Amino acid sequence: MTAALAFDHVSCAFAERNGGGRYIAVKDTSFAVAPGEFVSVVGPTGCGKSTLLNVAAGLLAPSAGRVLVDGAPLAAINSRAGYMFQSEALMPWRSALANVIAGLEFRHMAREESAARARDWLRRVGLTGFEDRYPHQLSGGMRKRVALAQTLILDPQMLLMDEPFSALDIQTRQLMENELLELWSADRKSVLFITHDLEEAIALSDRVIVLSAAPETHPLGEFGIDLPRPRDVAEIRMSPRFVELHEAIWRVLKSEVLKGYAQAKR
Repeated sequence: MTAALAFDHVSCAFAERNGGGRYIAVKDTSFAVAPGEFVSVVGPTGCGKSTLLNVAAGLLAPSAGRVLVDGAPLAAINSRAGYMFQSEALMPWRSALANVIAGLEFRHMAREESAARARDWLRRVGLTGFEDRYPHQLSGGMRKRVALAQTLILDPQMLLMDEPFSALDIQTRQLMENELLELWSADRKSVLFITHDLEEAIALSDRVIVLSAAPETHPLGEFGIDLPRPRDVAEIRMSPRFVELHEAIWRVLKSEVLKGYAQAKR
């Protein structure tokens, strides 16, 4: 089976600001996301998780190696991907409905059809009745729902998600995680999900990839998540198998987190 998304020996290096050479953020990284697979990437703060996501989106060209989308090398923006940022990319002067419609406007879809689709997506994320509200009139969780609808209305083949729920309180986060899983299960898009929260990664994913501390970040291990679906992310955390998986992954991740913390203190 051809991977929906594959990193093939990808490295990313950046020029140091002080002219002292090149900083190798990511080195010789290879892994793949199968069609319909939900893969999470965890690692210490500053280890290059978002860099890899930007490479997958085509926003950043790797210094070495390549990215493959459905087996074809990615040479420009990844038009098959929807990107959900850590902070909402909502336009404050637009209502919730107008924000969700925006992508369809760029595709020159008729106003009546795009509005009908946007209303349907707002219904699917539980925001019926809030179509005319502006971002500042919505709670953090509601804004995330608008951002999710804004991404999914374009029907991307894959989702690239950069810690999308990290700013939410724990109860709202778990509601959003369950909502994401429910929407994902409807058509099983390929997902590459970046998070620093190991529990979130296990609760959501089919597979978790652990990255090393920076510099020269690279995968240290991959763990299949054999928890049954459908899942409730709050309830699944209490299962014995969840605890076993957490302990196994944390044994690999812990030393890297400590390295990253020590580097941040320098």
